[in-house]
Amino acid sequence: MRTRHGRSQRYEPLHAAASPRPRRAVQTMEPPAPVDPAPPAPRRGRRLLSWIATAALSRAVSALVPLVLLPVTLSYLGTDLYGLWAAVLAVTGMVAFADLGVGLGLMTRLAPCRVDGDSDTARRYVSSAYAAVCGVALPTCGLLWLVGGFVPWPLLFNATGTAARDAHLVALVCLTAFLLNIPLSLVARVQYAYQQVAASNVWQATSSALSLPLALGAVYAKLPPIAVIASIAVAPLLVNIVNTVWTFGWRLPHLAPRLRFVDGRGVRELFGLGGLFFLVTLIMVLADNADPLLIAHVLGLASVTAYAVPARLFNQLGALVTLVNQPLWPLHGEALARGDLAWIRRTVRRMTMVSTLIAVLPSIFLVAYGEQFFAAWLPISIGNRSLLLGLACWWVVLAAISPRFMVQNAAGIVRPQLCGYLLYLPLSIVGKLLGLHWWGVAATPFVAVVIYTVTVVPAALYGYRRALRIRTT
Repeated sequence: MRTRHGRSQRYEPLHAAASPRPRRAVQTMEPPAPVDPAPPAPRRGRRLLSWIATAALSRAVSALVPLVLLPVTLSYLGTDLYGLWAAVLAVTGMVAFADLGVGLGLMTRLAPCRVDGDSDTARRYVSSAYAAVCGVALPTCGLLWLVGGFVPWPLLFNATGTAARDAHLVALVCLTAFLLNIPLSLVARVQYAYQQVAASNVWQATSSALSLPLALGAVYAKLPPIAVIASIAVAPLLVNIVNTVWTFGWRLPHLAPRLRFVDGRGVRELFGLGGLFFLVTLIMVLADNADPLLIAHVLGLASVTAYAVPARLFNQLGALVTLVNQPLWPLHGEALARGDLAWIRRTVRRMTMVSTLIAVLPSIFLVAYGEQFFAAWLPISIGNRSLLLGLACWWVVLAAISPRFMVQNAAGIVRPQLCGYLLYLPLSIVGKLLGLHWWGVAATPFVAVVIYTVTVVPAALYGYRRALRIRTT
């Protein structure tokens, strides 16, 4: 069967909506707008190396800002209010699926458009994606403000004293900023799909850097604690607004979203191809961001702070691993379209080593010297070697398996990882609750590592082999 663009749908019956379809080389007309041509295989490798270097540099900037802000915000907010803030941020992580997978589906769908130079179809996808995501995020934000006063926020987060009085405002500020940022962050998906990864990394670093002067200014002016939290929450919004104007105004004007390019079919297609991504993301973020809530209810908010501070430091490793591996998504989509499976296998092997080293090397330092580091850096006693070792193991496992997920995502093979996470979610919650009762907060990451290794990792290996096998049939 041939599509209207002349591409054969060789493995479309399995995941038709989400797959960048492989096709034979065809003669195409020159695109109406300038499009960055797809590079040959050798250039893909060189471009990937440059993206890794840019990601490492931008991540270093993004990691430095939280390190500088942490002692300032912890002293200014206090242990309980900081723990409340960490718990609310965990909730925003749990609703990271609020775009229903449209952003991930958009990135998958734009990859073959870029290979074909099909700017018209790409622009319809971009416009429809913005319409779909705004149709979810903006009404949800309005509903939050309508019913937020009736939600028992202190009970939800087990907050007492000053933290209980501020629970309502902290929740509204953080959740509102998160919801508004959902459509604004779509520009990063477009940049990745069109392989402007270096620019996207710089904008993400700028987003983190802007929160430093805003937060320090609020502290210096002795503004209320909620103003300090709001200043950090608003920084990504401001940067993404500027990035959107810059990208669609100068870099990719032929993809600028317009209301006239939105149609019902495009919206439905994006929701359809993002459906499986939505389910995987939903289960994954629920499992991974439940830790502060579980700790709050079992051990109290002070223990949330003891866990959240080192966890936030280790999360910088996870963000770097994501920045390094996410460019593989459109690159693998392009390679699948060209049938270059040898490049995919070679790149996966190399990136597995790179990702693992990115997680291992800093983890060795943090495990060996983390206790002394926190003692010298923070005004309160936080962190123990067992917790640091567990967090290190967790991120090393995720880093090692991440490159194989990128191949599956590019091919639209999502069901194996969905099955793995469906097993991981309930088992991890039960295991963490038991671990918290029996061994304390340090048990949380160790339980996650064991259950993830026996549920998600085998599913990821199977899905990777299946993605390559389907392409060869």
